Amino acid sequence: MDLRSGSAFWPKKNGLLANYPALKEDETCDVVVLGGGITGALVAHSLIEEGVETVLLDKRDIGTGSTAASTALLQYEIDTELTELADRVGAFGAVRAYRLGLEAIERVKELVKKLGDDCGLAARESLYLASKKSHVAKLEREYECRRQFGFDVDYLSANDIQARFPFEAPAAILSRGDAEIDVFRFTHFLMGYCRARGLRAYDRTEMTQTCRRAGRVLVRTDRGFTVSARSIVFATGYESQEYLRQKAGSLHSTFAAISEPLDPFPPWPGRCLIWETARPYFYLRTTADDRVLIGGGDVPDATEHRRDGMIRRKTKALVRRFDRLFPGVDFEVAYAWAGTFGETKDGLAYIGQSPERPHDYFALGYGGNGITMSVVAARLIVDLYLGRDNPDARIFSFGR
Repeated sequence: MDLRSGSAFWPKKNGLLANYPALKEDETCDVVVLGGGITGALVAHSLIEEGVETVLLDKRDIGTGSTAASTALLQYEIDTELTELADRVGAFGAVRAYRLGLEAIERVKELVKKLGDDCGLAARESLYLASKKSHVAKLEREYECRRQFGFDVDYLSANDIQARFPFEAPAAILSRGDAEIDVFRFTHFLMGYCRARGLRAYDRTEMTQTCRRAGRVLVRTDRGFTVSARSIVFATGYESQEYLRQKAGSLHSTFAAISEPLDPFPPWPGRCLIWETARPYFYLRTTADDRVLIGGGDVPDATEHRRDGMIRRKTKALVRRFDRLFPGVDFEVAYAWAGTFGETKDGLAYIGQSPERPHDYFALGYGGNGITMSVVAARLIVDLYLGRDNPDARIFSFGR
């Protein structure tokens, strides 16, 4: 399964940041992590910090699956609005999921400080626009709900938006606590930190079979070697579904494009993240070298061949949407790509152990919050592995 198509920006910007060997001998460890994207890197880091002997395998080059296709917005807001999520899972679980997003962003900031590189991390406000006048009443309810539960938000009327931004919208919520990052760089620097502390990471090494024997999991690889571990973590994102009969969500394709550096750069207060109430939603962010990254145009169940053929058309639609917000700004496309993401019944990820595989751990179904939910997954999975109580486990459980 190809998780992305086209020319993703982050690998081209960063080049070859590190080399990882393929597995060429049998290994024994406490935990084997499958997947070398941002989820696998964060899980491996949490395990290594706890002194757990860890081996990580990826069938691709490290960081070149969904991670390379990420647009890397760090938002505590998930794709399901807080009001709607509270209706689905209850106010406690909904508010806690949003707060965990905030905590995850602070955790990323802590991690970046010890990596010796800023990884493109920058704090940003988030502007959530009402796409239509008919969305205003719902947006007002969302604002009141977030304010009631203590989130740092402002409500902006159409006049407020017109006075502060170079575009118009019926209303908006301005949130504080979000950020943006170069997730490809973050993944590799985090992997380097972990390798220096004992992580054994191998790429271009595909698992072909797994079984349990004498209380251990045995992972057979495509080169004929075996990893023997006490436990296995599937940090393989949307590909994890092939190991489960229970359908954790539906797969969709999303599209993104990034501009050449803009000169002059348009008026953009605080370079805030911008997204909207329409579903699927259009969104924007900036980069340190004055590019604009746009995304959206999601389609359900697009096959890889169909998705590849849609990139050009979807890119044109995204640029037209940008032009409506920033008229007169020339968005010259530098790179355009598509990726796969999963959408669950309630917008929350599935993290933990499935009844089908009670000895294994999974992290999947992140929607548009891959990085923040990966942080949550890393802490939760390590707590479960070490037998520590984590009350957040039920929020993301397979049995919810």
